[in-house]
Amino acid sequence: MSETNSTLWLSNAQGLPLALFAYSVLFSFAVNTSAGPDYAELKGPPHNYWTRPLNDRFTELKAKLEAGSAQLKYTSERDTLASILEILEVPKHSQLLLFSTTSLQLSLISPRNPRAIYFNEDLYIGFIPRGRIEVVAMNPELGGVFFIFDIPRRGESIRVERSTRCMNCHASEDTGEVPGLLIKSVIPGPNSGSLTAYRIEESGHAIPFSERFGGWHVTGEHQIKKHWGNLVGRFQQGKLITTPNPPGRKFTYARYPVRTSDILPHLLFEHQTGFVNRVLEAGYRARTYRHSDGNKLTTEHELQLARQAEIVLRYLLFADEVPLPSPGVTGVDDYKTQFRSNRRSDSKGRSLKDFDLKTRMFQHRCSYMVHSAVFQGLEKNFKQRVFTRLKSALADNSTDLASEHLPPQERRAIREILSATVKDLPATW
Repeated sequence: MSETNSTLWLSNAQGLPLALFAYSVLFSFAVNTSAGPDYAELKGPPHNYWTRPLNDRFTELKAKLEAGSAQLKYTSERDTLASILEILEVPKHSQLLLFSTTSLQLSLISPRNPRAIYFNEDLYIGFIPRGRIEVVAMNPELGGVFFIFDIPRRGESIRVERSTRCMNCHASEDTGEVPGLLIKSVIPGPNSGSLTAYRIEESGHAIPFSERFGGWHVTGEHQIKKHWGNLVGRFQQGKLITTPNPPGRKFTYARYPVRTSDILPHLLFEHQTGFVNRVLEAGYRARTYRHSDGNKLTTEHELQLARQAEIVLRYLLFADEVPLPSPGVTGVDDYKTQFRSNRRSDSKGRSLKDFDLKTRMFQHRCSYMVHSAVFQGLEKNFKQRVFTRLKSALADNSTDLASEHLPPQERRAIREILSATVKDLPATW
């Protein structure tokens, strides 16, 4: 597990005088190195994962799908999928193709029949030709809620099931024991199975490119030379030998809505996964501590939440982002247009969704995921704690380690964009 030792300024929820506290900032989302997390079981209070009423984006739309009132196309699996994505407002050009057997429907996945993933900020859709459609919907309080349904044929009704088996992996050590997102980087064998794995239990934009994309197809213009994408492997005399598996050689793109597995959605999917998992762990901890402490936090729980706030802060500000190799990445124009369609801008037209793509992902290095359901659903006091730290880190004259990579002009731009686009900032902003 990668880590860097830093001395950081931590504040409490009330904004009292800051105390200097030294600790290790983990690039993974887990801070507690003891055996297992110290927050409550998901099924009971205060989380009530299985009984809490759902208010995620997919739940709002699934009644329309089940009632048959959605205008779906039935000419092919591909066309039906494309129409479902359109109804759910998930860009089809976010398509990522993977051929590793790391899914609930692993028996259907192979280099000849890749799985596809599509996503926006709050929904993640999985599709395998001749398989079922998988949905991860980001609930504001609960995080990932998992659904699965058959692709409708000949106009029959959709019957959506809430999946329990997905939780075996999506609420495990890989996600900090909360219902989060999961990215595997493995070297698939020539037929099935995985020969070796990379970046275990880690996610996010700090992961070196040399550990990414194993078992995935990667297309598009970029200069990321050393990665594990587009490869299969075999062991020969105890040594791992890899051979190319170019996109489209062993399968036909005609099964999928588009002909890409573009580098730009790969980068954003990694960023979002790291964001979701960190924020969800912090939210589950905050909810657990306040419940167990009778809404008055112990000193130890204050310190734990201060650490969590620091991790979220550094991630929000891309403090540990791996730089893009020159001259950067291009990205599919259609995807860039779809991604920016819901951009929130300030009076100067600036947005957290404005791309850089030369040395880094974004011009203004504060995550657009601050507008996502999982961040907006954070426990109120913890979110205010993050905002308090964010204001301090973004001051023009700040010496904060979380923002030392940001020049004063960029900090000022981020402050102004947040002030114009985030509704629940503290009054002191």
